[in-house]
Amino acid sequence: MARVLVTGMSGAGKSTVLAAVAARGYLTVDSDYGGWVLPTGLWDEPRMAELLGREATVAVSGTVANQGRFYDRFEHVVHLHAPLEVLLARAAGRNFNPYGRTAADQQEIIANVADVEPLLRRSATCELDGRRPVQELADQVVALLNSA
Repeated sequence: MARVLVTGMSGAGKSTVLAAVAARGYLTVDSDYGGWVLPTGLWDEPRMAELLGREATVAVSGTVANQGRFYDRFEHVVHLHAPLEVLLARAAGRNFNPYGRTAADQQEIIANVADVEPLLRRSATCELDGRRPVQELADQVVALLNSA
């Protein structure tokens, strides 16, 4: 059993993949919701440390500046990638999260693809194509959760 972090740019499909993994009965934490991210934009470190210390099998999704402090507690760090035009279209069209609909948000996504995504790619243990079918991506995350 393993701990898996699914990270990537806004619109890559992290929340959608995590929901599919949760539907299969696995513990998941989408850190965009439920108070995992503080007003500073960083993970609540004591809370995340407690979760990862307690759970041997969990999939967490999110992209925050302090996530690297936890990489040694994840057996797998998955970079979920999609081309910029896909990210922008998904972020602008989603109903469950308002981020990505404004011109300012779209410019921030463009900047993050240039500045942040290379860092995520370098630190990932694997990369998945966020354009693949959700159930296929969930299969891959579940396989990682079930690995030693």
